[in-house]
Amino acid sequence: MNLADLISGWAQAGRVEWIGLRPERRAQMRAADSVRVAADGLDGDRARAGKRAVTLVQAEHLAAIGSYLGQGPVAPEVLRRNIVVGGINLAALKGRELRVGEAVLRLTVICAPCSRMEEALGAGGYSAVRGHGGWCAEVVQPGLIRVGDPVTPVD
Repeated sequence: MNLADLISGWAQAGRVEWIGLRPERRAQMRAADSVRVAADGLDGDRARAGKRAVTLVQAEHLAAIGSYLGQGPVAPEVLRRNIVVGGINLAALKGRELRVGEAVLRLTVICAPCSRMEEALGAGGYSAVRGHGGWCAEVVQPGLIRVGDPVTPVD
């Protein structure tokens, strides 16, 4: 088996664990059971079209961030990402298309932490999130996403 084959593989489907919407800048996140994804991002979110239309983070990273701060898992709304995904390694899928519910998203760039992480998590919050803040994605195909939906690579 060559490196390209190894890189293209994945062990299991992931799952949508949580959905959150940011209605406006600095507003509280609003959890949702489902959301329609349009070409420019999630309905009800302040997203913008393009490579940062949707943000995703792995559920497994919430515990890692908390451990770096000496606490339990961080609540998903604190990170302000739209979709929490469990069971599949998003970093291994950079640049690939993912089917998330009915929608298809393409992972584009790392979603770096902002200075608000110090405010939300306390001293060291910014550094705790580095490398664990998730991914930005562009919308390839609009559709409905529900908590519990599978997350799988398209190709």
